[in-house]
Amino acid sequence: MTFESLGLHQQVLKALADAGYTEPTPVQQQAIPAAIEGRDLLVSSQTGSGKTAAFMLPSLHKFASAPAEASEGKTPNQQAQAARARGERPRFAAAQPKMLVLTPTRELALQVTTATEKYSTQMRRVKAVSILGGMPYPKQMQLLARNPEILVATPGRLIDHMESGKIDFSKLEILVLDEADRMLDMGFIDDIELIVSRTPETRQTMLFSATLDGMVGNMARRITRDPQLIQVAGSSTKHENIQQRVHFVDDLLHKNRLLDHLLRDTAIDQAVVFTATKRDADSIADRLNIAGFAAAALHGDMHQGARNRTLNALRRGQVRVLVATDVAARGIDVPGITHVFNFDLPKFAEDYVHRIGRTGRAGRNGIAVSLVNHAEGVHIKRIERFTKQSIPVDVIAGFEPKKAAAPRSRPGWKPGDNRGRNGAKPGQRTFAKPGGAPRREGSGRDAGFRGQRDGRRDGDRG
Repeated sequence: MTFESLGLHQQVLKALADAGYTEPTPVQQQAIPAAIEGRDLLVSSQTGSGKTAAFMLPSLHKFASAPAEASEGKTPNQQAQAARARGERPRFAAAQPKMLVLTPTRELALQVTTATEKYSTQMRRVKAVSILGGMPYPKQMQLLARNPEILVATPGRLIDHMESGKIDFSKLEILVLDEADRMLDMGFIDDIELIVSRTPETRQTMLFSATLDGMVGNMARRITRDPQLIQVAGSSTKHENIQQRVHFVDDLLHKNRLLDHLLRDTAIDQAVVFTATKRDADSIADRLNIAGFAAAALHGDMHQGARNRTLNALRRGQVRVLVATDVAARGIDVPGITHVFNFDLPKFAEDYVHRIGRTGRAGRNGIAVSLVNHAEGVHIKRIERFTKQSIPVDVIAGFEPKKAAAPRSRPGWKPGDNRGRNGAKPGQRTFAKPGGAPRREGSGRDAGFRGQRDGRRDGDRG
């Protein structure tokens, strides 16, 4: 199948050809024709499957196919200039975008905006801008003054501008929720509900998520009309193109020595090392730089300018090892990432899947290595149950653990069993409280667990 066969506008096809895209991915093959027809979509697809193009290409097709408006009027910026020429104080006119894309993090918002600019190079009438936390307020006002057709935003900062009258959704035609499951995990449910309530009921809604059950499914049913369900399975779900393995370690010193050894593998083009805390990301990146690696940290406490410089250096190949927390690395799509290292295991199996998905992008092969303390065998078991895959244990001569690993499974258990030790259903998040029954996510105080609510917006956690 080709992009031409999907019925896309010639301006979009020309931009795709210039960018070197020839064949649509499975999710694009299913989503693009349905979106062109105007259908609401519920799409279950992992990152790296080409979902940005799956919602942006049909939207650009719609804008390119629409007849030019006879009287579009002046843009807010032109109106301000005219007011100044008359000696009047300019009054800011609210931007009226035709398309809104909501993303959980700044990095993903910028990635979507960059892709949109690439797909719309042949379209003069389409402008796309990002509105997100960490960007100077005057700069955002300047972008909104252009009255962009496409607005890509994180929920928190978008609401700030909505409440101050800087954005008007009365002309919105298309609403996209990208990585909806992650936005709900980060506590944006109320923000999303508020934003959706301000948009026309006639809009086309497309929701993309790794999973469509639970809270995501409930929200999807409320905000869509007769949606078409698209579920893309295969290697993107199980990451069959990613070689996974576990190394058991005795202590922090052993873990640091092993990571240093593994990173010296000449097969590594670029790698992401995941840590549990922002402090660890900084300290590990510093230690690796001292050891001679081109390393950099990425986390939510960094100013946006520093984050952008780090990501640009990663994309240019100037950074070989990125040390990151979960949220900060969300949405990063760099083809040169060949390896992912879990210096700290994630607490939830879903996050493990998202982490290792930073490598093996677009059908490429990748390697994911987890450095695991002996007492963490239960977490590996949960990951295996969730992914329905066994993760082999590897040992390197000279770096053997002195301690014996704890049993990773009970007698008779195998990956894919219906229930875990605590009776949890597949994908249900539980964790044991010492000496007591398992507690569900969100109950009590759990230092170090992802998903804590600290009141900060725009993906700053991590």
